[in-house]
Amino acid sequence: MSGPNSTSFRAGVVQLRSTESSEDNLEASVRLVRAAASDGAEFIALPENFAFLALESSTAHPEMTLEGSEVSAMRALARELGVHLLLGSISEKSPIPDRTYNTSVWIDRGGDIAATYRKIHLFDIDIPGAESHRESDRIVPGDDAVIVETEFGRFGLTICYDLRFPELYRELVDRGATLLCMPAAFTLTTGRDHWHPLLRARAIENQCHVIAPGQWGHHGGRRRSFGHSCIIDPWGTILAEVPDGTGYAIARIDPERTRRVRSQLPALEHRRHSVVKEVPCIQD
Repeated sequence: MSGPNSTSFRAGVVQLRSTESSEDNLEASVRLVRAAASDGAEFIALPENFAFLALESSTAHPEMTLEGSEVSAMRALARELGVHLLLGSISEKSPIPDRTYNTSVWIDRGGDIAATYRKIHLFDIDIPGAESHRESDRIVPGDDAVIVETEFGRFGLTICYDLRFPELYRELVDRGATLLCMPAAFTLTTGRDHWHPLLRARAIENQCHVIAPGQWGHHGGRRRSFGHSCIIDPWGTILAEVPDGTGYAIARIDPERTRRVRSQLPALEHRRHSVVKEVPCIQD
């Protein structure tokens, strides 16, 4: 497991209230990315479904591509501002009719696509009296863990519901990640109780900085998101957080903090791989 990079930097998380209007969503995204960059952010992360957020789980997503207008506009913006930009996710066209990938796109300072990650874990839940979602009805799951190598260190890419599966984050850390990105559209119902505890747990157990931009508010129809986009250090301390509403937050990320936490509490070195074995999933 390699150590963190030595370059400190300013990271920003953008909080949106996206709808089914891609034009409005892109306008809001560009405005807030520009504001965060003018405030000194060198890496800026947008939330899941930043360009289009379906108001009903049955709504078909537009089939976007990496060459399409949404990604092209953000590539030009990253190049103009000279920042790394994470598009939390787009609905990327897949080979399967009527189903898309949920794909994060990392754009580097030059406006080039440095990496893509397709969401592995799909949100299929049914909470009686609250809400029901079946992402698998319209989304194709990915099957690859993804690391992005930058001058700031190695970033592990994940999306929203992935947050509940700690084994994915262990895999990313084993590949050298010291920073974990978690763009999301966490629902209001689950977010109130689970968002902060899960984010802090992933930061603490993996001794990584966590960068988590989210959707917020009432999008229309029955869609409501929790928000509280934040940046968390390897001790689990929240360094910056967006309050209710759209906006952004910025924090300086110092890799020395990661080195110090991992040195003083070397839990990652204490793992006993010979004892923890893969076991089959048992279902009722």
